[in-house]
Amino acid sequence: MNAEQASKLILRPYITEKTFALIEKENKLVFIVHDTADKVSIKEALKVLYDVEADAVNTVRTIYGKKAFVKMKADGGARDLGTKLGLV
Repeated sequence: MNAEQASKLILRPYITEKTFALIEKENKLVFIVHDTADKVSIKEALKVLYDVEADAVNTVRTIYGKKAFVKMKADGGARDLGTKLGLV
């Protein structure tokens, strides 16, 4: 997977008060992803785009689109990536 394909899968980070709490408490970030994205391809896209390792990915379809809840492998990984993306 190249950067262009990865950026088509991961559309944008999704941040609310609830997802902000997930960053601190559960080491998770939430992204809006393409409707055809699956868990394995989301992990690969995160590795290509942000050079981070995802431990687990859970997806859910909402009115905002498909959301991916990504738990990071490294302690504080969600906080570090959130800071890099300008979310925190």
